[in-house]
Amino acid sequence: MSNQSLHERRAAAMAQGQGALHPVYVSRARNAEIWDVDGNRLIDLGAGIAVNNTGHNHPRIQAAVQAQVEQFSHTCLMVTPYESAVDLAEKLNGIAPGPSPKKSIFVTTGAEAVENCVKIARSHTGRPGVIAFKGGFHGRTNLTMGLTGKVKPYKAGFGPFPADIFHAPYPNAYHGVTVEESLAALDDLFLCDIEPDRVAAIIIEPVQGEGGFYAAPADFMQALRKHCDDHGILLIADEIQTGFARTGRMFATEYAGVEPDLMTMAKGIAGGFPIAAVVGKAEIMDSPGPGGLGGTYGGSPIGCAAALAVLEVIQEENLCQRALEIGDRMTARLRQLQERFPSRIGDVRNLGAMIAMELVVDGDVNRPDPELTRALISEAAANGLILLSCGIRGNVVRFLPALTIPDELIDESMDILDRSLAALS
Repeated sequence: MSNQSLHERRAAAMAQGQGALHPVYVSRARNAEIWDVDGNRLIDLGAGIAVNNTGHNHPRIQAAVQAQVEQFSHTCLMVTPYESAVDLAEKLNGIAPGPSPKKSIFVTTGAEAVENCVKIARSHTGRPGVIAFKGGFHGRTNLTMGLTGKVKPYKAGFGPFPADIFHAPYPNAYHGVTVEESLAALDDLFLCDIEPDRVAAIIIEPVQGEGGFYAAPADFMQALRKHCDDHGILLIADEIQTGFARTGRMFATEYAGVEPDLMTMAKGIAGGFPIAAVVGKAEIMDSPGPGGLGGTYGGSPIGCAAALAVLEVIQEENLCQRALEIGDRMTARLRQLQERFPSRIGDVRNLGAMIAMELVVDGDVNRPDPELTRALISEAAANGLILLSCGIRGNVVRFLPALTIPDELIDESMDILDRSLAALS
């Protein structure tokens, strides 16, 4: 079976809405490399969209999953629970930022985690409103689309969305949005759209994912914490893409030194096995009554086993430090590229191994170049390199390498990127 024939079958059998960036059908993968059904080898700098932080098929995670499958695969955590879920909850509670006692729940996807944060916040505060940020991404369900601050392709044609959701501008130095302007806009929401004592929560990605890999300044996160404290609002940190050592800390919120009331966790939590979590302050998490939270597959025993192994790998292989090293090595090469192509590469930025390159026309920040972005991703794939795009204007190339990637593969991937961009320029 070939890539072409599988792609033709896929087009006939699967809805186009569940897109495929590359017509590359994987036969096997190991660490930061993928081999397709045609026998081609590709370096993977997408990591399943920040899921495989520990690389494809890490031996420790494989062994943990195999051992669990030999015991049982599903009983439903809400019916007949199991020790691995308790172990994982205890460990997540322990690593979540801040000194407050924590509790956890398990669900299956990041969008479910976000939805449950809103449910818990509304239950605890008795308030309906939620404030999110322009450019943010929180999922594809109706509620999480409402929270998401990017129209195409996530919201277009799918409304109406739930009421009592409001958006404020996210601070963005490259695009001239200051912390002061963002905070003033938040105050304006309180004056013009919803009074603060009707707001249950403010949800923020400490680094925007789909929005373009822009990091919230520490002083902005600290100001949000104060706003929430002043008005009895809960602060939700959406750490779905930023968590589990991706940014050089276990969670990106740690850089700001603030303690969220609630956190979402998914993606890198379990090395590719579907599990997600909400972790928050114990008294808040206990607001909904028994049966108010959960799901049939939430806290899968296989996912729990994989997540426990991921936490061991992160600690034993010092992947937080490795993320910083990867970020330094890759951004050094990207800045060399920027020096060679200053009219095409407007900005290079990173927080640990969450790395972005923003493409523009004639060096103008206000003239995004989504056409070059699409062409570069396609050209790189043809040369054996998997990349992803992001950004509300579609002009950001994002790099999410496995945190276990060796230096020689980083260098090879940057060589391919160099050749690909040169071929298009």
